[in-house]
Amino acid sequence: MTEKKVMLVDDNKEFLEELEETLNLSGYKTISVNDANLALDAVVKSCPDVVVVDLKMPSKTGFQLADELRRIPGFDRIPIIAMSGFFKEDYGPLMNICGIRKCIKKPFNPLDMISEIEEALNNAGGE
Repeated sequence: MTEKKVMLVDDNKEFLEELEETLNLSGYKTISVNDANLALDAVVKSCPDVVVVDLKMPSKTGFQLADELRRIPGFDRIPIIAMSGFFKEDYGPLMNICGIRKCIKKPFNPLDMISEIEEALNNAGGE
């Protein structure tokens, strides 16, 4: 099995490092970006299998980033998982429009994130 690439986008560097370490130990190759403005270029260069994005960042929201990613030909099928400490139930319709499959509420158990990534990868293979 080839190592799956997961791109992590969050403005919190410490959180990003901890999540990256957990995913690396679980067999994933991670690409971390702590500035949402740099994330699109990083996606195009690295071609990740899954993108995990924080919804609330200072320069650009996770919703905006997901929507921009969906508009890039060939990258519109990459599963996107959101994470947020400020999630509201009424985000559901906006998540659907932007192509975000799931949102995990912070703080979360890293095993829950791994489960969501596995589910996204399994579902992406069947589409």
